[in-house]
Amino acid sequence: MAVKIRLKRMGAKKNPFFRIVVADSRAPRDGRFIESIGYYDSTVQPAVVKIDQEKALDWMSKGAQPTDTVRSLFSKDGIIAKYAEAKAKKSEA
Repeated sequence: MAVKIRLKRMGAKKNPFFRIVVADSRAPRDGRFIESIGYYDSTVQPAVVKIDQEKALDWMSKGAQPTDTVRSLFSKDGIIAKYAEAKAKKSEA
């Protein structure tokens, strides 16, 4: 089972709001998900991004792959760097 960290579109018509969720890659975009780990609101300036870093790092260590958009949000928040650092530290030990 391939697990993805991706955006789930919510909100009203022409007023999108996104939740960052962990879901099976075969599940529909707005369908069933395993866990919600944050949200992203692109309608306000500057865009609001709130991510639970602990959960994100935990899921990535279990093999969940972020989509391209979520990866860019993670890199702006510093999660990708923390994950790479933890992975390098784990390989040293």
